[in-house]
Amino acid sequence: MNNISAQTPLGMFQFAHSPAGAGQGRAGLAPHSLLPLQGFNVNLLTTDRVSALHEACLGGHVACAKVLLENGAQVNAATIDGVTPLFNACCSGSAACVSMLLEFGAKAQLGSHLPSPIHEAAKRGHRECMETLLAHGVDIDQEDPQHGSPLYMACTYQRTECVKKLLELGANVNVGKRLDTPLHAAARKSSVEIVILLIDYGADPKCRNADLKCALDLATPHSKVEQVLLLQEGPASLAQLCRLSIRRRLGRSCLCSVPKLHLPEPLQNFLLHR
Repeated sequence: MNNISAQTPLGMFQFAHSPAGAGQGRAGLAPHSLLPLQGFNVNLLTTDRVSALHEACLGGHVACAKVLLENGAQVNAATIDGVTPLFNACCSGSAACVSMLLEFGAKAQLGSHLPSPIHEAAKRGHRECMETLLAHGVDIDQEDPQHGSPLYMACTYQRTECVKKLLELGANVNVGKRLDTPLHAAARKSSVEIVILLIDYGADPKCRNADLKCALDLATPHSKVEQVLLLQEGPASLAQLCRLSIRRRLGRSCLCSVPKLHLPEPLQNFLLHR
């Protein structure tokens, strides 16, 4: 579905090939070449229920997607697999496409039986797409039956920037995939930077998953991750306990509430993990 051909709905429009697009085997779509649309059904579907809008969003073609939407393309159309244009925009990493789809009424949070846009953004490390969805009310701890929470997904695929942003915005550090926590996922992947991040934000290293294993049990023997987790066997420092207590008290409003406390800047930075 990445390559646009004349057999696809979008390919049935006239389009121009840019030199860069041609060199990569991808079509560089010129917005003006989609006009006029008179007489063409913008909601034409393939046998898999893929529309031109699906393809435009998967390719990150913002201007083309806009033309289709302005001419009546169904913003929440789902393929046979339940994939929406918004999911495809998160797949391509086009934050501009994501914003525009939301402006045209795309549902930011779908039912649990459909592929989740925010999980796809977290999986692929598309932080801006993820932030845009969260700004439109998506539950930061939305648990997908197959993939767990967005934070769990980001840890599983070692997307450090997404992990940082989710924690900064108030994601529950211990919500993962059923009993498997984000710390389990990070330890399993030997992601020492992510393990340290999670612990700093209060991850419980003693949590046990369905196999009754804690994160330390999943760490590679003699690895840096194992060393970091072994250091957590003792009690947390008083400074860490105070920071966690204040952050829990403030909840998800922590990011905007801390500056209002009129604390010295070094203390604010400490509370905000800066």
